[in-house]
Amino acid sequence: MAAPRRGASLPLCVTVFLLDMAFCKGFVEDLDESFKENRKDDIWLVDFYAPWCGHCKKLEPIWNEVGVEMKRIGSPVKVGKMDATSYSSIASEFGVRGYPTIKLLKGDMAYNYRGPRTKDDIIEFAHRVSGALIRPLPSQQMFAHVQKRHHVFFVYIGGESPLKEKYLDAASELIVYTYFYSASEDVVPEYVTLKEMPAVLVFKDETYFVYDEYEDGDLSSWINRERFQNYLAVDGFLLYELGDTGKLVAIAVIDEKNTSVEHTRLKSIIQEVARDYRDQFHRDFQFGHMDGNDYINTLLMDELKVPTVVVLNTSNQQYFLLDRQIQNTEDMVQFINSVLDGVVEAQGGDSILQRLKRMVFDAKSTVVSIFRSSPIMGCFLFGLPLGVISIMCYGIYTADTDGGYIEERCEVSRSEVDSPEVAADGQAQQPRGGHSPGPAGPEPKDLLEKKTD
Repeated sequence: MAAPRRGASLPLCVTVFLLDMAFCKGFVEDLDESFKENRKDDIWLVDFYAPWCGHCKKLEPIWNEVGVEMKRIGSPVKVGKMDATSYSSIASEFGVRGYPTIKLLKGDMAYNYRGPRTKDDIIEFAHRVSGALIRPLPSQQMFAHVQKRHHVFFVYIGGESPLKEKYLDAASELIVYTYFYSASEDVVPEYVTLKEMPAVLVFKDETYFVYDEYEDGDLSSWINRERFQNYLAVDGFLLYELGDTGKLVAIAVIDEKNTSVEHTRLKSIIQEVARDYRDQFHRDFQFGHMDGNDYINTLLMDELKVPTVVVLNTSNQQYFLLDRQIQNTEDMVQFINSVLDGVVEAQGGDSILQRLKRMVFDAKSTVVSIFRSSPIMGCFLFGLPLGVISIMCYGIYTADTDGGYIEERCEVSRSEVDSPEVAADGQAQQPRGGHSPGPAGPEPKDLLEKKTD
C-alpha cells in the first residue's frame, strides 16, 4: 500500500468530526478573570472544572451539547466554563469546593446544580432557575399544560398575604429543585376542593395535597418533603437527595433483569401501597425500587438477599429489615405500621460504634477494590510495606543476644553527641519561621451549600 502523500487532505469523516467539535465548543465561552466584573449584565450557566479531573472530562462533551441546545432554543442564558485551578480566587468566591461544579449565576445569586449530569436535566435546571421565581397561571388551558409537563409542581392560590411571603421565600431557596406557580381559584381544576384561602398546593401522582400549617409545620420544610413523586426508581444519588425530606424510604431491592414472579411481585406490592395508601403514609414514607443490591450492601454494610424490602431512615442511617413474609399488600402495610409503631428493631445508626465499623468497612472495601481492578498495583501498595515490616521483625527476633545490636546503637549515639560537626548540622536543620496565609475573603450567598459538593 502506498504511503499517504505529505499534505494530503484528511478523510471526510475526520474532517466532519473536527468541524462538529469546533462548532459545539463555539457555543461555550472560556471564561477568565474579566468574567467577575462583566457577568452581572447576563445570566450565566458555568462549569467550574479542573483539567486533570476525570469527571470533568466526562462532562465536557455533554457541556458542549448544552451550549448548542441553549443557543438553538434562543435561551437568554449564556453557557461558559472556567478552569478553577487557573482562576482559583474567582472559583473560591463562588464557593467552588469540588470538580466539576455547575452553577447558574443570576445577579447576586449563585444557584448550585446537583442533579444528574445529562444534557436534558442541566437544561431543565437552567430554564427553571433563570425564569421568574413564581410563574403565573392565567388560564385553565395553561394550568392543564403545566400538569402535563411537570410531574411535581407547587401552586399558591389567593391574593396578598403572609402565606404568600413565606411562599416567595421558599421559592427563592428551593427553585433549584422544583417549579412554583400562582393562580386564582377559578383557574384550578374543578376536582380541587379548598377549605380556606389563601392556600398552597402540590400537584403530583395524579392528585394534589394542600399545605396545612398545623399538621405540616414550616412551609419550606413541607415543600422540601413533597417535591418528589410518591413512587420512584431509586439510585444512590436520589437516595442521598431523599435524606433532606426526613421521610422513611421503603425500597423493593430487586433485579430488574429477572422477570420471575418473586421479583415482579415485590415491586408491584410496593407500587400498590404507594398508590392505594397514599393518604395514610405520604407524610412519613417515600416508596420506590432499586435495581440490584450493590449500593444497599455498601450503605448497610451487610449482604442483602435479592429480592427483599428494606426501610431506610436516611436522617440517622438506621434501617429496618423484613420481620415477616410479604405475600400481598396487606402484609406490606402491616410491616410499615410495625416500623412506625417501633415494633420492628432498628439496625445500623450513627453511633460511635457504627462509625468505627464504617471506617473498617470502607478501608476493607478500598483494599478489595484495588486488588480487583489492579492486582499488581495492590501487591505493590500493600505487599511491599508488609514485606519490609516482616523483614524488620525477623531481624529483631534473630539479633545476637550479646548486646551487639544495642551496642551499635550506643556507638552511633555517642558519635552524634561528641562530634561538633553533627551538632552543628543539627542546628542548621532547625525549621525556619514562616508566615501563614491570611484568611480568605467572604463568599457570596449560595442558595444550595447545605451539603458538601
